[in-house]
Amino acid sequence: MGCYLVTGVAGFIGMSLAKRLLSMGNQVVGIDNLSTGYSDNIPKEVLFFKGGCQDASLYNEIPQVAYEAIFHIAGQSSGEISFDDPVYDLRTNTESTLHLLKFALKINCHRFIYASSMSVYGDFLSGPVTERDAINPKSFYAVGKFASEQYLKLYEQYGIKSTSLRFFNVYGPGQNLANLRQGMVSIYLAQLFSYDKIKVQGDPDRFRDFIYIDDVIAACLLCLSHPEASGKAINIAYGVKTKVTELINKLITISGKQVEVEYSGKTPGDIYGSYANISLAKQILGFNPQYNLDNGLEKMIAWAKSIYRERVAL
Repeated sequence: MGCYLVTGVAGFIGMSLAKRLLSMGNQVVGIDNLSTGYSDNIPKEVLFFKGGCQDASLYNEIPQVAYEAIFHIAGQSSGEISFDDPVYDLRTNTESTLHLLKFALKINCHRFIYASSMSVYGDFLSGPVTERDAINPKSFYAVGKFASEQYLKLYEQYGIKSTSLRFFNVYGPGQNLANLRQGMVSIYLAQLFSYDKIKVQGDPDRFRDFIYIDDVIAACLLCLSHPEASGKAINIAYGVKTKVTELINKLITISGKQVEVEYSGKTPGDIYGSYANISLAKQILGFNPQYNLDNGLEKMIAWAKSIYRERVAL
């Protein structure tokens, strides 16, 4: 058992990772600026520090101890929102990585797991995308994620063994249903329960690869026991192409709510389609996702129904 540093600990993925690490008997130090995450999400056992990972002064406050690994999950996480303030996106997604790498070097922490994104590929319409395929970012967010991957590679020469996990579309219980600009599943689910109408910005035939939160956390932890993952960028996805129309039909069917669906417009930096070849994750990490989209949506919708029942009761 050891101590781990988790950034973005008040957010969807960060809190899920922290809970899992704690359940395994580890200690967790967490960082979050609470810009999109919630303090209520943070497990009480986490030693929490409020601040942005891009702020150099933060690293004088957090414990300088022997961390087994740093999990950098924090950052502005929407391609669309990155167009509002590209400099803020750069600071939270790229400058933050440089500060954390400098900190890792200072405290002699040699393992660094980075939450990258499938958005670095841009559109990939010819089949499942592999880690060897071309990088073609279409948003400031995607540019920043890929830049961080390159900084991680540079720090390999200093002994920082890093892995960039290119998450595809992550969903599941605990996702922020109040943020209608980030997370395709959570956006449509929130609209379904709050407005009885789903408004889709973009072509209904766009497609994605949806990966359940528990499988994402499993991939993060597998990096710790597979040193051969060091120096790699690895797709983390279910490996199945799902059109937007298919996703919405599943949401309506599983939820049991009949709602109007409206298609119009588009969002800045949105990609038309991409889904993953996950052979490398299977080969290097022994990654084997356990939840298909139907199983995962059933669990997420059951959770969402309980959330909305509580709100109605209040």
